[in-house]
Amino acid sequence: MHRASYLSLHASGELEQRRTDAFGLLSSCSVCPRNCGVDRTLDERGYCRGGLLPKIASYGPHFGEEPPLVGRYGSGTIFFSGCNMRCVFCQNYSISQLDEGAEISCERLAAIMLALQERRCHNINLVSPTHFVPQIIEAVAIAAGQGLTIPIVYNTGTYDTVETLRLLEGIVDIYMPDAKYGRDEIARALSDAPGYVGIMKDAIREMQRQTGDLVIRDGIAERGLIIRHLVLPDNLADTELVIDFIANEVSQDAYVNIMDQYRPCGRIVAEPDHPFRSSLMRGITGKEYRNALELARKEGLHRGFT
Repeated sequence: MHRASYLSLHASGELEQRRTDAFGLLSSCSVCPRNCGVDRTLDERGYCRGGLLPKIASYGPHFGEEPPLVGRYGSGTIFFSGCNMRCVFCQNYSISQLDEGAEISCERLAAIMLALQERRCHNINLVSPTHFVPQIIEAVAIAAGQGLTIPIVYNTGTYDTVETLRLLEGIVDIYMPDAKYGRDEIARALSDAPGYVGIMKDAIREMQRQTGDLVIRDGIAERGLIIRHLVLPDNLADTELVIDFIANEVSQDAYVNIMDQYRPCGRIVAEPDHPFRSSLMRGITGKEYRNALELARKEGLHRGFT
C-alpha cells in the first residue's frame, strides 16, 4: 500500500510547522488570490465567507469521481461550504454560494477523515478546499497522529496561490485542479475570478512540480495530477487554449478528464439578463464534446479520456 506523503512530515515535526505557517495567513487573510485582508482568527469573513472554523456540507464515500480515485470502496469525499469563486453555473450552488453546512472543529474534521478511512475509502477527497487550507493542515496533523495513512486529494477550482500550495507540498498526494477557462474575460464573467488564467496556470505548474504525472497502481491513484476541464456550450471555456497549455506547459502524459456533463443550474437559471445566458441555458452537443477530444488527441494528450 502507498504510504501517504504527510506521514514523513508528521514524524519529523514539519507538519506542525506547516500548520503554524498556514494559520499565519489568516490574521490578514491571504490564503487565496483574493487577499481579502480580514482577520479570520477573530472570525471575520471575506469573499469566501469562511471564518476561523472549517465548514462542511457533507462527507462520505463517493463513486462518481474518476475511476482511479473511486476504486472498489469509493473516494472519501468531504464537501466544504463556501468558495472563493462565484461560478454562475455551479452544480453545488447551495453549498458554494448559499453556505449550506455546519462549522466544525479541526478535531472533528480529523475524526471525519479517520472515519472515511475506516470505511475503506481509498483517499480523502477535499472538495473546494482552498479557503480552508490552514484548518485542513491542522486536521491532517491531528489525524496522522491517530492513524490516518491514505492519500489526500486536493479537489479545487484552481483559484489558488502558489505560496499556499507550497504549504501543502508533501501533504497532498493527488492534486485535482479544474482548468476552467482559457481567457480572463470569460473567467470574470462566469466565475467572478479576476486574473484566473494566469493564476490557474501557475497553480497547476506548481502542482505538477510537487507530484508529477498521475501514478496508478492496481487501478488506484497513488500520487500525481488529475486535471479536469468542463466543456461549455459555444466553446465559452476556450478549450483549445486550455488543452494547448496542458500539453505544452504541463505534460503530454497528464491525466486529463475532459468532461461533458455541463447542464444549466445555479444562478444562471435565475439571471435572465446575464450576457451569456443564451449559451449557458443548454447542455453541450455531441459534436462540441467530440471536437474537444479531438483537440486533446492532436496535442498528444492520451490519458484520462476515451
